[in-house]
Amino acid sequence: MRTIDLDSLDIFRTVVQEGGVIRAANKLNRVQSNVTTRIKQLEQRLGRTLFRKQGRGLVLSPEGELLLSYAQRLFRLADEAENELMSGRAMGVLRIGSLESTAGSRLAPLLSRFHRQHPGVVVELATGTTGALLQRVANFEMEAAFVSEPFTPNGLSSMKVFDEELVLITGKDVPAVRRTADLDGMTLIAFFSGCSYRKRVEEWLGVAPARTLELASYQAMIACVAAGTGFAVVPRSLLVALKAANEVRQHELPARIRKNRTHLVWHGTPSTALQRLQELLEG
Repeated sequence: MRTIDLDSLDIFRTVVQEGGVIRAANKLNRVQSNVTTRIKQLEQRLGRTLFRKQGRGLVLSPEGELLLSYAQRLFRLADEAENELMSGRAMGVLRIGSLESTAGSRLAPLLSRFHRQHPGVVVELATGTTGALLQRVANFEMEAAFVSEPFTPNGLSSMKVFDEELVLITGKDVPAVRRTADLDGMTLIAFFSGCSYRKRVEEWLGVAPARTLELASYQAMIACVAAGTGFAVVPRSLLVALKAANEVRQHELPARIRKNRTHLVWHGTPSTALQRLQELLEG
């Protein structure tokens, strides 16, 4: 692969603008031989003659004219990039992760507002369990993620963003659940290992349920619960967002299980785009 550095293009452009090597060398504060050498090196790299002698001066060859047009565009882009970066405006791609429940019940209005305020940012969102998201952030596969308690930061920075109320759901024909023994023999419906809500309910039960049905979406989980397959623990805000509160029976959990928080975690110094998202969350 051949590469042309901007410094060589700047020398080439200055020779064109000044009409010769001597004036270009004076403007660039370089010796004439250095400018001549750099032009020759550029021609050798490209395998093309960029200038032709005309009398005592130099004129651009057709290849030189083409390179000049590209050089002008490249410097214009370089100036634009520098101005954009120095302006502090958010731009580029912001890759974030989220729990499916948070994405479904919390993020739509937040990301809509973020897009209106920072149209130069493209947000790429992926969902997963808390464990999987933490690993992806640690590996720099995504810049930040919304995860749920309980979790171990392991060197990641975090901020609390949402308070959630967890609720136990069962089919409508299941009697009131007042203690863990009322769930004996029933199937836990949950995400795969690594789900923080699953970890909470298993800690509450004391032992892993005899049967666990692992599913990949809350819609499927709620549908299975409504059909009488088993029980699940979900954020109450998600039932509202999915308009599914009337499809299942809700049972209150102990306060230590019911109260939960969602955190935003990130690795290292946040980009300008992530800083702007954090400001929205703090506001």
